[in-house]
Amino acid sequence: MREKKGIICFSPLAQGMLTDRYLNGIPEDSRVRTDGRFLKETSLTQEKLSQIRSLNEIAVQRGEKLSHMALKWILRDGQVTSVLVGASRPEQILDNLKAMEGAGFTEEELKAIDEVTAQ
Repeated sequence: MREKKGIICFSPLAQGMLTDRYLNGIPEDSRVRTDGRFLKETSLTQEKLSQIRSLNEIAVQRGEKLSHMALKWILRDGQVTSVLVGASRPEQILDNLKAMEGAGFTEEELKAIDEVTAQ
């Protein structure tokens, strides 16, 4: 990098929305229910949940978890140099590292992701 600067992404998993945590509703032990400062129940609209489920389908087709695909997407082009993930348990950090495994994105996958997120 010419400028010797980097971009850090804060909350790359959108407070857990880009994980499998909310695919089937709001768990009682979730941040929404126990804290609610950053992720509110009103944020999880049916439209948003539909988008998340569609993104999850793409991730499943790729053979990975939604959270892995989301982190890989953020880091895909080298412009973001680091992601600042929030985790409530150490195993979540270890799981997030798995995002570095597997294949990159095909043009078709990137187009499908863009179509879902443009809705």
